[in-house]
Amino acid sequence: MLIGNAIVGQSGGPTAAINATLAGVIRGAKDAEKKGIIPTIYGMRNGIEGFLAENMVNLSQIFDSEGKLKTLEATPAAALGSCRKKMKSPEDDPKTYARLVEIFKKYDIRYFFYIGGNDSMDTVSKLAKYAKEHDYEMCVVGVPKTIDNDLTATDHTPGFGSAAKYVAITMKEILRDVSVYTMKAVTIVEIMGRDAGWLTASAALAGISDGKGPDLIYLPERKFDVNEFIASINSAFEKHPAVLVAVSEGIKFADGRYVGEGLGGRKIDAFGHVALSGAGKVLEGLVKEEIGCKVRSIELNLPQRCASHIASATDIAESVGVGFAAVRAAVQGKTGVMMTIDRLECEEYSVGFSSADISAIANAVKRVPDEYINEEGNGVTDACINYLAPLIVGEITPEYENGLPKHFVL
Repeated sequence: MLIGNAIVGQSGGPTAAINATLAGVIRGAKDAEKKGIIPTIYGMRNGIEGFLAENMVNLSQIFDSEGKLKTLEATPAAALGSCRKKMKSPEDDPKTYARLVEIFKKYDIRYFFYIGGNDSMDTVSKLAKYAKEHDYEMCVVGVPKTIDNDLTATDHTPGFGSAAKYVAITMKEILRDVSVYTMKAVTIVEIMGRDAGWLTASAALAGISDGKGPDLIYLPERKFDVNEFIASINSAFEKHPAVLVAVSEGIKFADGRYVGEGLGGRKIDAFGHVALSGAGKVLEGLVKEEIGCKVRSIELNLPQRCASHIASATDIAESVGVGFAAVRAAVQGKTGVMMTIDRLECEEYSVGFSSADISAIANAVKRVPDEYINEEGNGVTDACINYLAPLIVGEITPEYENGLPKHFVL
């Protein structure tokens, strides 16, 4: 068992539950402190970038009460700040890794926790391997988070349930709004999801209480066909005048081009990903041209990942739990792993926490499986809804001040 300090960071896109995971890690470290294992847990500002600059805070001192941790749980976005730094391999950037070990030694850090998605797990994988090969004893553990739900090995990811709940509620509310008129109209809602359509699929949950959800749902797992799209809208018009469509930002044409590339040309982000925007807007123009009815597009944008006021209680509880379990696993000697949420086979929905080798997870993408998508490719199946439904159950009640939710700001 290693005796030494811990460091935790947050990376990638924020979620409504990433701070709940941070609260879980802090609780786990405090529990280990009582056993004389982890004297201090530090937080790195802005992920690995801040750590390299020794921009850290003492979380053991800051979170000296359970009340502060409860407020942190209900705070959206990344309290420690985030980054999107793509770590090169140790062979290509030996100075950076040597600098990391230098800081580890300076602060006697033996436990490293990184809360993030695919690219963050890549950092965990590289760092764990480097530490082992250079005889620095430490435990490096990845803690999952992403509203995209696209990490392999885990049944689902912390943050996804709250984002799915927001999408489902928003779609339900939009449906009420657009259904008040008798004129033909199409409303297209663009939802986050580049390579995997999990979040867009959750739009179908809008119908689980009264049977009325979006008419059409398009995921990046299926090639987008313009003719089918127009034909399906016209078929929906035969049933009712207001047609509601959910589309993923990552839907592609048969030739591999993103629908969203129809605006502004091809732009590349820091990770080499095509910068997407405007799939809904492109389809709005298409409907206007081909059908000629009233049409609008809505991009849900950032609220999908920061609407903590309607977070899923299930998601928050699991996010705290997986953070606590990460410290427990590290103290038991686990390293080079990502924590996982495992759905248990029982009558009532229940989960457990375990870990999986990070090398098999980093940079892999879990897509919506075929059995979750209907034959037409414009909707989801009952199996998909059964998988998603438990993840949005329950509500949290944030503490309010002057009519607004109270947040913990570091």
